[in-house]
Amino acid sequence: MDPQDGARLLATHDGLFRIGSDGASTRVGPVIDLMGFAVAGPGHFLASGHPGAEVDLPQPVGLIESTDGGQTWEALSRQGTSDFHALTTSESGVLAYDGGLMRSTDGQTWEPLEIPAPPATLAASPDGSQVLATTPQGLLRSTDAGTSWSPVEGAPLLQVVDWTDRGSDVVGVDPAGQVWRSADSGATWEQGMALDSAPQAVSVTATDEGGQVLVVTTAALLESRDGGRTFDVVLEH
Repeated sequence: MDPQDGARLLATHDGLFRIGSDGASTRVGPVIDLMGFAVAGPGHFLASGHPGAEVDLPQPVGLIESTDGGQTWEALSRQGTSDFHALTTSESGVLAYDGGLMRSTDGQTWEPLEIPAPPATLAASPDGSQVLATTPQGLLRSTDAGTSWSPVEGAPLLQVVDWTDRGSDVVGVDPAGQVWRSADSGATWEQGMALDSAPQAVSVTATDEGGQVLVVTTAALLESRDGGRTFDVVLEH
């Protein structure tokens, strides 16, 4: 969700789309295979991936940035080198994975890090001090901005996970489509609604009603207004 106007955003292999309240989709900006898409602020996005046929960006695009809601993109770093499939941003900077884990405070210079298993998704707390990583071996957690990692004992095996933009609330979805919620930064988990289809992405935004959760599955785009307890279908595949 874009905090600038509350628009739902769908980052796809064919570019960025805005999804209206009626489920209608509108393309935004050029055709780029957007991987690791992350919202850094109002109208401010980061991504990686591959350029479309008529897009003048290197292959792969490395880390790219949009500050106009996705209308245009600027190359920041690692052009022709990195295709970040997992990427998260916070007040501390960017943490991303392109076959190796890397950290940057400015999007320009990078520090290599170690992680015990390849992450499907990365999710940083708002200040960046804590990070969750979903892996085939289970959920990993870092309390030092990605420098070191430890398994989260008792956590469900999650496919995707996201941290709310304030506080310690986290939402994840397992490979079967079961939603899980945590109120203590991923330490313990409570089972939510079963979506019955495999997840592709999840996004969480804090609200007074308990949190807006958007989940893309293989069947639909779903939305919850109560922190993941119940969901409505916004757009079917």
